[in-house]
Amino acid sequence: MNEKKDCILSNDEYVLKQFDDGTKITIRDLQAEILQIMDEIHRICVKHDISYGLIAGSALGIFNYKGFIPWDDDIDVCVLKKDWAKFIEVLKVELDPKFYFQCFETDNKYNVLIPTMKIRKHNTKVVEVNYLLRNKCESGEGIYVDLVVFDHVSSSRWVDELYRLPIRLMMPFMVILDNLGINPLLMKKAVISISETYAKRNENSSYLFQQIAIPWEIPFKKPLFHTQDVLPFKLYEFEGRHYYSYGNIEKTLIERYGQSCLKKWDGTQWIETLPVNQRKAKHIVDIQL
Repeated sequence: MNEKKDCILSNDEYVLKQFDDGTKITIRDLQAEILQIMDEIHRICVKHDISYGLIAGSALGIFNYKGFIPWDDDIDVCVLKKDWAKFIEVLKVELDPKFYFQCFETDNKYNVLIPTMKIRKHNTKVVEVNYLLRNKCESGEGIYVDLVVFDHVSSSRWVDELYRLPIRLMMPFMVILDNLGINPLLMKKAVISISETYAKRNENSSYLFQQIAIPWEIPFKKPLFHTQDVLPFKLYEFEGRHYYSYGNIEKTLIERYGQSCLKKWDGTQWIETLPVNQRKAKHIVDIQL
């Protein structure tokens, strides 16, 4: 019997861009660049005692592949609310000049309905799939790592939806104004205020998730992560280095995606359960490295 490996092994190639001379940019090429950004985030957070963790598909990559999901074109990171202001101040002085960051706190053109921050790499460019929420920051459109704030949330999905409702109602007007070249600044501030008020009123809750300013969860389907399953973050292997993620990574992934998201043992090796036709990059239309 073959020795049982502890992660999925994959050599599949996913092409993002093909040039006339036959050369191409693959997702693996992009991932190598993204790792440079992630290494810098890890360095800064460890040095300054800032709590962060890989989340969503990046956490799933840790569990199933000990690295990127082979067709994943980004990394998703959370930073705890208690460390967020400190994180921004540290980035202002410590971030390597190869990189730059965008968030509403430093640029009010930033869209608050998307991940709370993007840390990008200079001299690169990506065009994202979402045309309605295009980047309006003038500092650039480099390849990026997405960061969100994790804060306390209600254990009641009804309460959660009540606070999300005004944000969902404002969202189409914000998108329309943004695409007309009008910065919906007052509505952005309202979204942030609602999100902060909600978190403060649930500060004694034993559940954590990303702030409700990001409204894209399916109604009443938002996962509830128990604090003791998220914290303390633990180090896991990721592409030959080590990054932090959920303390109980298996339980939180099942809560987020369901049992079927996890790798399966077929008797000889670990296999991916996602259908082949769904294994493709989802964020990028065009790219320059």
